[in-house]
Amino acid sequence: MRAVTYYKYGAPDVLRIEEVQTPDPGDKDVLVRIHAALVTATDATFRAGTPFLARMFTGPIKPKAKTLGGEFAGEVVAVGKDVTRFTVGDQVFADTGPALGAHAEYVCVPEDGALAVMPAGLDYAQVVAVLDGVLTALPFLRDNAHLREGQEILISGAAGSVGRAAVQIAKHFGARVTGVCSTAKLELVKSLGADEVVDYTKEDFTRAGRTYDVVFDAAGKSSFSRSRRVLNSGGVYLSTVPSPGILLQSFWTRKFGDKRAVIAFTGLRPTTDKAEDLRFLTQITEAGQMRPAIDGRYPLAEAAEAHRRVESGRRQGSVLLTMEHNGN
Repeated sequence: MRAVTYYKYGAPDVLRIEEVQTPDPGDKDVLVRIHAALVTATDATFRAGTPFLARMFTGPIKPKAKTLGGEFAGEVVAVGKDVTRFTVGDQVFADTGPALGAHAEYVCVPEDGALAVMPAGLDYAQVVAVLDGVLTALPFLRDNAHLREGQEILISGAAGSVGRAAVQIAKHFGARVTGVCSTAKLELVKSLGADEVVDYTKEDFTRAGRTYDVVFDAAGKSSFSRSRRVLNSGGVYLSTVPSPGILLQSFWTRKFGDKRAVIAFTGLRPTTDKAEDLRFLTQITEAGQMRPAIDGRYPLAEAAEAHRRVESGRRQGSVLLTMEHNGN
């Protein structure tokens, strides 16, 4: 099979396309022929090896996993002898987690991993785009903010992958959503269901006089110190970016004051929880409450261009790698 590989950290040019051995499923694994996979900011960070902290996950000197990619959609082509939940021909979507490996034509995933049958009515690329950011946004809003109908939420970084997912999930929960993004992306955020949009190049939401029950900093561009002034009593500030400040504030505000700061490490959740979230995503997608936003589709051979697009800061939606199998 073909796979995107890299053997050293650096610019997108370190990526290469190689023929590697197709994996064999273990007794409790499924082998999936991948049709579409996300290229994310995390993939670009792992490839670059910067900031150096990222190498805690990928290897201090050179990459341990030679193929990047976590979230994908495809067709089950083989199953292990002990697999009972999936059969050959199932159309599935999944997150490989720390194992990575989805920027390839085939990948093995444990049956009890973050794997589920695809939502009906969407093609592989659309399903992957719908999945983009959900496994972060959903636990933040549902499990940490306990977002509920009638609440007011502001989402900073609303045009990014986590922000786009958060806008749509917040609407599903019945919240009134204000999205913050740049001028070029206002229409995108509106199209996803935001009730109001704020152009951060023209207005500082922390000084606009509006207050919210939840402020979700999906891009790590704000802070609890700045945002607390716009939080209602009992309000919650959520950040996806770990730092010494937010860790200390998360501990301190649990004990003192009426406004909380929260950081959650959603990627470390059990795969069984992620699989349940995929099934939840299927339900709300089939109900018409999630829609894909695709910026670009790149064949496997153009993986470096896909990485450049992700790093450009101009994308308006998901960047995908699409695989060709037997000319299709």
